[in-house]
Amino acid sequence: MDPWKELKEECAGCRGCVLGETRTNLVFGVGNEQAEVMFIGEGPGEQEDLQGEPFVGPAGQLLDTMLELIGLDRSKVYIANMVKCRPPRNRDPQESEMAACSGWLRRQIQLVNPVIIVCLGRIAAAGMIREDFRITREHGHWFEKDGRMLTAIYHPSALLRDPSKRPEAFMDLRNLRDMIRVRCEHTY
Repeated sequence: MDPWKELKEECAGCRGCVLGETRTNLVFGVGNEQAEVMFIGEGPGEQEDLQGEPFVGPAGQLLDTMLELIGLDRSKVYIANMVKCRPPRNRDPQESEMAACSGWLRRQIQLVNPVIIVCLGRIAAAGMIREDFRITREHGHWFEKDGRMLTAIYHPSALLRDPSKRPEAFMDLRNLRDMIRVRCEHTY
């Protein structure tokens, strides 16, 4: 069986935490399954839960624009979340919920095998880079972990709430583009 299909089917049956009981749709991941660059957000919102795809609401539209600015689109990257089901009222995912989903994300990372992982926001960065990660101080910095380069940028929803952070986000995107050009063979 196709490992992606198998993983998605297993994940669809997950009831490892309460989020599986309240979801409309599993929000597994989307994009190029052999991408060199993987984006990881915190969890699905309302539109994502309704459509079953990550980053399709206003934050997703901004993410698409951000990707465009550096010559990328969803066909060149893979996008997933720390949790695969929507937390009620778009609250932050709880530690127990992220722990319940960690195996799914770990298997996605193994299958994609990205060279670069971009964490979208503080919660993803705390889960992927370091528990005490400070997005306002450390966004755009690079970390090497398990042979991969990791960075965190502001979550698109944070940029929608606070447009004054957009110049910093633009610099982080340029930095990302430069790292892709150095580390990735097939993205551009």
